[in-house]
Amino acid sequence: MIILYLLKESLMFAFNSLILNKLRTFLSLLGITIGIFAIITVFTVIDSLENSIRNSISTLGDNVVYVQKWPWSMGGEYPWWKYLNRPVPKLDESEKIMRRSSLAKAATFMIFTQKTVQYKENYANNIQIVGAEHTYEDIRTFEISNGRYFSMFESANGKNKAIIGSEIATKIFLNENPVGKVVKIGGKKLLIIGVFKKEGSDLFGMNMDDQVLIPINYAKTMVDIRNERLGPLVMVKAKDGITANELIDELTGIMRSIRRLKPTEDPNFALNQSSLISQGFDDLFVIIDIAGLIIGGFSILVGGFGIANIMFVSVKEQTKLIGIQKALGAKNYFILLQFLYESVILALIGGLLGLLLIFILTIIVSAAAEMDFSMSAWNVSLGLIISISIGIISGIVPAYNAARLNPVEAIAAS
Repeated sequence: MIILYLLKESLMFAFNSLILNKLRTFLSLLGITIGIFAIITVFTVIDSLENSIRNSISTLGDNVVYVQKWPWSMGGEYPWWKYLNRPVPKLDESEKIMRRSSLAKAATFMIFTQKTVQYKENYANNIQIVGAEHTYEDIRTFEISNGRYFSMFESANGKNKAIIGSEIATKIFLNENPVGKVVKIGGKKLLIIGVFKKEGSDLFGMNMDDQVLIPINYAKTMVDIRNERLGPLVMVKAKDGITANELIDELTGIMRSIRRLKPTEDPNFALNQSSLISQGFDDLFVIIDIAGLIIGGFSILVGGFGIANIMFVSVKEQTKLIGIQKALGAKNYFILLQFLYESVILALIGGLLGLLLIFILTIIVSAAAEMDFSMSAWNVSLGLIISISIGIISGIVPAYNAARLNPVEAIAAS
């Protein structure tokens, strides 16, 4: 009970000191607030960017493999001109893959082009037109807010049907219901049978809001689907419980068989997966984290020195009071805790103010930008831990010096 009482008294002395010396308290708070604001802002921005990028990558699918001409990551000694001479994926290859694969759940051939979409006098320019097989819905996750998906008959027979993104619907149909209306794309008439639910944009621009989906068999009447500029590819989704790496191992043999490659020949295809992008960003974020730690560390260092200087001044100003306290029987640890509390409280309040400023900033930036910025529980905890640590480190030497003062010399000090 005595120890708790002494701890309480030390805490009250610290609070009184902070209240009586408002200017000194303000200056100390300012330094640590700026320091915590700087370092936690850096970590919050980095974490928010990382989450956004990883969410964007996740839309590619963790268990989806992309059969393409070009790899997403080129390196090593493989000459670039060999990539150039590779053939592009063909429409029938998706069917051959499904016939020979025991690990694939679905496969779909896709191409991409850009056209103008017209409805009456309204135009939407440079719209991405996606031509895909019927199995596209088995691989790509999406929702249709109005209308329906293609029927098997429409996909197989290449009917002039289309599903449009929400942004296109708003842009050219205004307040009209797009379903059942006819639009012109590349001079051809297509009937709108559905509208994709709004997804919102991500860092890679991968969303259905500004896309038009048409059956690949109808796309053949508009463009040459063998043209490399259309980015032809085959998306293959693994069965439940099968990893992308397992599927890649099987697809390697299947594609070599389809392309009739000899055992000694190099593969003339690329099998890409989202982890290739993720690995590249992992290295990038390690570098950014280190840079953020250095930048924020300097800010914290400045705030720590500010508190230490203020605490030395505080000890000097209260030297006589310390002497009187010790003459009345105050123990060394009581004096040490008194000043250590003052330092920690200063740092903690400064840290809380810094976190509050960051919280307000994330709300403002998230409202103004299309990306979500938010402080994680770890960042809040990190801010508090850093604040308390800085308070202890900055205050321990001044507090120790105060506790070691000779009471007679302290009372006699001018």
